Amino acid sequence: MFEIVPLEPYSDADLNYSDDNCRANKEQNDSTARPEIESKIDNMENYDVVLIGHPIWWGIEPRIIDTFMESYDLSGKTVVNFCTSGGSGVSSSTSNLKELSPDANWLDGYRFSSNASKDDVRAWIESLELGLELQ
Repeated sequence: MFEIVPLEPYSDADLNYSDDNCRANKEQNDSTARPEIESKIDNMENYDVVLIGHPIWWGIEPRIIDTFMESYDLSGKTVVNFCTSGGSGVSSSTSNLKELSPDANWLDGYRFSSNASKDDVRAWIESLELGLELQ
């Protein structure tokens, strides 16, 4: 498991969506924004399956997820994204991410509600039948 952590952490003010000038809104309104990630995966070539979890910001994935996608060659890997959202679906994010890694074997993305449990996530992952060992 790898956590995508921003090099510059988000403060409460950065995530104040009611402020048009907050960092999150500025990033989401700039399709070229690529916030830096604190660390990297040194052995991505060793993975055959990549699950990418993210929240939904303004109907799509946060730009830092785009940073992650552009940092690795996922060609030939099985990739599936999942999100948490109070109302927006995952389809726009899935389309965006597929554009960033078109040569991956994409499975349908999935949206969890904000009250999803760890068991809900585990059941969904197991339903993918990817042979993953869950911790």
